[in-house]
Amino acid sequence: MKKRRLGNGGLEVSAIGLGCMGISFGLGPGLDRNDGVDLIRAAHERGVTFFDTAEVYGPWANEEVVGEAVAPFRDEVVIATKFGFNIDAEGKQQQDPPLNSRPERIRQVADASLKRLRTDRIDLFYQHRVDPSVPIEDVAGTIKDLMNEGKVRHWGLSEAGVDVIRRAHAVQPVTALQNEYSLWWREPEQEIMPALEELGIGFVPFSPLGKGFLTGKIDQSTEFAPNDFRNTVPRFSEENRKANHALVERIARFAESKGATPAQVALAWVLAQKEWIAPIPGTTKLHRLEENLGAADVELTRDDLRELDELTSQIEVRGNRYSEAAQKMVNR
Repeated sequence: MKKRRLGNGGLEVSAIGLGCMGISFGLGPGLDRNDGVDLIRAAHERGVTFFDTAEVYGPWANEEVVGEAVAPFRDEVVIATKFGFNIDAEGKQQQDPPLNSRPERIRQVADASLKRLRTDRIDLFYQHRVDPSVPIEDVAGTIKDLMNEGKVRHWGLSEAGVDVIRRAHAVQPVTALQNEYSLWWREPEQEIMPALEELGIGFVPFSPLGKGFLTGKIDQSTEFAPNDFRNTVPRFSEENRKANHALVERIARFAESKGATPAQVALAWVLAQKEWIAPIPGTTKLHRLEENLGAADVELTRDDLRELDELTSQIEVRGNRYSEAAQKMVNR
């Protein structure tokens, strides 16, 4: 597996990481804990050194699985986790308010995550969502203190806008931004990515496969499990899936000409945008993991990228990428 550097701080990760959320949270029933551990270890055996989790995934269950899985090779991998949601002592996510990035809360989450992850440092600690009630300067200052104490090596932001990124970076240099980015969500190209390049900040796209849609395995007849969050996403309504399938069909035809799968082309396209991008597709299946990792060997020429741009720009993707409630927590 090829390596990439995120930001100017020298954080090196595998070109393709593993988003671990779906192993235990958000995308249906998830895996048995032992199967989750096995999948993460299988990813490491295949060259993955970048594993993404968060306290809110569960809450807590996902961090525990990741911690157990990487314990035998902890020093060989980069663990990214996140703080920022308002979770009570019983592990219940609160809605009033839904976010909490007060300095004391950040410290509390850091200490708890270290225990669940079975480690003495968090390699990359993201603010999961920007908390409008806490100045980002206070958040960055708290992270700076945690870094000075050795508990955190690098930090990042998720779903943040350019103003917040600049203000945070001025207090403590930001290593990476994690936002959604794929062939069917290209908004970061407008303002986010130019700012990241200027500031020397890496980009970690989540949902680089469009929450699974760009694999070509989801259509209007697909039924999601009751606890799959895609049930709440307008872009995944039956009507919108039917309309949006035209995009997948075009990617699939292109992929066939390259001897690759739609998922591999979608990931290769993300990788080809900038050298400082490291996507984190998630999966619960070994064969999908291997398929995703194969994208690192798919080479797209400038002509290929131009053709993909032409093919996909002709399709207007329908539906918002978040529910109305979730969209309110996205800072732009």
